[in-house]
Amino acid sequence: MRKILLVEDEDSIREVIALNLRMAGYEVSEASSAEQALALMAGGVRFDVAVLDIMLPGMNGFSLCESIRRDSDTIGIIMLSAKALEADKIKGLSIGADDYMTKPFSVSELLARVDALVRRVARSGGAGADENDGRMVSGVFVLDQKSRVLYKNGQPIDLTQVEFQIMELFFANPGVALVREKILEGVWGENYFGDVKIVDVNIRRLRMKIEDEPSNPKHIMTVWGYGYRWNA
Repeated sequence: MRKILLVEDEDSIREVIALNLRMAGYEVSEASSAEQALALMAGGVRFDVAVLDIMLPGMNGFSLCESIRRDSDTIGIIMLSAKALEADKIKGLSIGADDYMTKPFSVSELLARVDALVRRVARSGGAGADENDGRMVSGVFVLDQKSRVLYKNGQPIDLTQVEFQIMELFFANPGVALVREKILEGVWGENYFGDVKIVDVNIRRLRMKIEDEPSNPKHIMTVWGYGYRWNA
């Protein structure tokens, strides 16, 4: 059974979300603070997805997201906030969240996003992989689909699940200009409800990790007014 960590300080909201997640077949651990959530994780429980409210007593959701992401590149993270400011969304995605929802939202939409994120976290393999060793090679880069690690000139680069899947899409389509919507559908799924700008935020994070000069990229190229193209 897939495990979900739900961190929300408002009891009524947390109870409704937890109930619906359990009815959908998930095992849910509830926390009303970031400190309680970290204690649960320190106990050795491995969660597939964490749903984090931003406005928490004590440590806020942004700091909690950063702490969780430092310990795990594989866990899926969805952030919840009453704030609709663009800057808050960008900040959440930039520090490692995979998705962002603004309150109020429907529980059915949240469930759909959790389902999609669980599928991405659980997914292994991909198009273009070598059948013998599960590797995708593009120039000096090697995408190891067994360890879920990207190598550049033999040096490992740790990626989040979303970043890894974007790289899988690039490696499977070398030199092809991919429209943002195609990247969104290929990684987040065709039923994703969120903003296409989530693609741009993850591309920015990827460039910081793989480019020698992120401000002057040589591999992840912008196709203005369209999307992105991978050059080995």
